[in-house]
Amino acid sequence: MKTFYADEQKRHDPKAFLSMGAQRSNPEQPERVERLLAGARAAGSTIHRPASYGLGPIAAVHTPEYIEFLTHIFERWQRMEGASAEVIPNIHPFARNGSYPAGAAGQAGYHMADTACPISAETFDSACWSAWSAVAATEAVLSGEPAAYALCRPPGHHAFADVAGGFCFFNNSAIAAQRLRATASRVAILDVDLHHGNGTQGIFYNRADVLTVSLHADPSRFYPFFWGHADERGETAGIGYNYNLPLPRKSGDAEFLEALDHAIRRIQAFAPDALVVALGLDAFEGDPFGGLSVTTPGFARIAEAIARLGLPTVIVQEGGYLCDALGDNLTAFLTGFAGASA
Repeated sequence: MKTFYADEQKRHDPKAFLSMGAQRSNPEQPERVERLLAGARAAGSTIHRPASYGLGPIAAVHTPEYIEFLTHIFERWQRMEGASAEVIPNIHPFARNGSYPAGAAGQAGYHMADTACPISAETFDSACWSAWSAVAATEAVLSGEPAAYALCRPPGHHAFADVAGGFCFFNNSAIAAQRLRATASRVAILDVDLHHGNGTQGIFYNRADVLTVSLHADPSRFYPFFWGHADERGETAGIGYNYNLPLPRKSGDAEFLEALDHAIRRIQAFAPDALVVALGLDAFEGDPFGGLSVTTPGFARIAEAIARLGLPTVIVQEGGYLCDALGDNLTAFLTGFAGASA
């Protein structure tokens, strides 16, 4: 299986992270890339640099207003007297109706859901290359590869059409799904990250051509809190095309695989032409976020079950944070997927 990744993705190096009211080191570190590259190579994957695809594939799912904001906000922020080294909003609107702030501080609040996605001088470029890695993997699948892996960093599934959040800026999984729609009548997105893919859900919530399915820790007491509940089924044309499977905290392999079986049955009922897997490795029992308890062999079993769907598949990296087994977990997943596809 081919892996797509560009070194520019490492340049985004966020420092701050507000958690439970305290400023902490941001866990979405460039070192994640080295661990994941090692894991991909150990699975026998070859590493390929994506092309620069421009803003077209990104603009297919994100608003021009939001793209313009991300393009220029760091420079604008630095012109404000006393501004922090990174763009971090201090206000978040409880309603986003009609008016649009003119200043950098107001727009940061408008377009950033939380304090976990600070923007530095390198963020926009890194986010573009992350998205282009997803596009390149998608193009490989459209060209006949049965599956391809996009090492996307920064990740993407918390990014809405016009809002960053949870370490995410451009929604790489949504970009891949929209790209697949060029030839696929129906596309399914299966998100197996520890956290609910709220941005992905939001982008497709009113659509019937993309099925969104997410397995994640119960958001009642876990990020992203306000999305990911079982009663969220879609709206208007999208009713019945969103399926959330929240899991109790610390659920392990057996519970995850049981929920995955329900997810796979829903995907089969949708009869998609292609699949995007939003691959979070933070469901691991030793991940710093500690929400679920999937084991390294469990990731192989998850991959095997997904591969048995027999669909052209784009695997897009989402979460999975610094721990000794991060690379091993990716190796287990990619190896399991390839073995079951053979």
